[in-house]
Amino acid sequence: MIDQLKKHIADVKDFSSEDPEVIEAFRIKYLGKKGLLNDFFKALKDVPKEEKRAFGQQVNELKIAASDKVQTLREGLQESRHRENLFGDLTRPGEPLELGARHPISIVRNRIIDIFSRIGFTVSEGPEIEDDWHNFTALNLPEYHPARDMQDTFFVQTDPDILLRTHTSSVQVRYMEEHKPPIRTISPGRVYRNEAISARSHCFFHQVEGLYIDKNVSFADLKQTLQYFTTALFGKSKIRLRPSYFPFTEPSAEVDVYWGLETETDYRMTKGTGWLEIMGCGMVDPNVLDNCGIDSSEYSGFAFGMGIDRIALLLYQISDIRLLSENDLRFLKQFKSVL
Repeated sequence: MIDQLKKHIADVKDFSSEDPEVIEAFRIKYLGKKGLLNDFFKALKDVPKEEKRAFGQQVNELKIAASDKVQTLREGLQESRHRENLFGDLTRPGEPLELGARHPISIVRNRIIDIFSRIGFTVSEGPEIEDDWHNFTALNLPEYHPARDMQDTFFVQTDPDILLRTHTSSVQVRYMEEHKPPIRTISPGRVYRNEAISARSHCFFHQVEGLYIDKNVSFADLKQTLQYFTTALFGKSKIRLRPSYFPFTEPSAEVDVYWGLETETDYRMTKGTGWLEIMGCGMVDPNVLDNCGIDSSEYSGFAFGMGIDRIALLLYQISDIRLLSENDLRFLKQFKSVL
């Protein structure tokens, strides 16, 4: 009898299952009202007196082993169910990661770069913290020139000669100083001006400026380049150039594209005229070429500049420029692009 009990104890310790029905059958087999433990307790009275103590100890050991085994297996089942409820079916394929969306500024910037790269323009970049020479003086804006008031500037207090660039024309100056003509480059980047923040203006925004310098460059070349650009970006082929003033170009012009008057939004955007201003341009002033070490008697060129933020507002019909810098996911998720 004692040997039989020892065999049952070993069997109980070796038993394992994750099937609730099998575990329940195991419990009934040993701990049920008609289970083996009851049979062993009933048989205790027939065990010789000298063996009762050892027999009783083995029966108790079997009872403890069977109870512990059932409790352990049930707890394992509950933990498994908890993990399944918490994580679901662990054998399922994982949920796909949500893809991010490019910022509308990045989308428009990349489109502009792509359009100009098709006609040979390279991309040049420069520092956002500039000195007075590259941001103003080299661009025909000497100290105390009244045109400096057109660009409210953030100066670094510790050094009045250091400032946050007000346009990416400073990049063009650096490019002209380091490269010889022919030059054909665009300079996208962020610029800063001390302006009141509103739905239509911000203290920082993004520009892209273009520069082309070679022999015998004419205003007709400028117009054809801008005609190509507006058709490629907006799908609008009708443009006009209005006389304007910029210190670093002469002659200078504002570029308007005919947006049309097909919808109420068109009327609102163009103030009922159908025309929409998109950029400024002009022939590079000879003084600027000379300041950058380029012989103005031999070379000529044109330059143009536009606000990327303004173009993004037009293309996506965004009513408030502040939305571009608030990082609102509800706004940003609307923009998808492979560029």
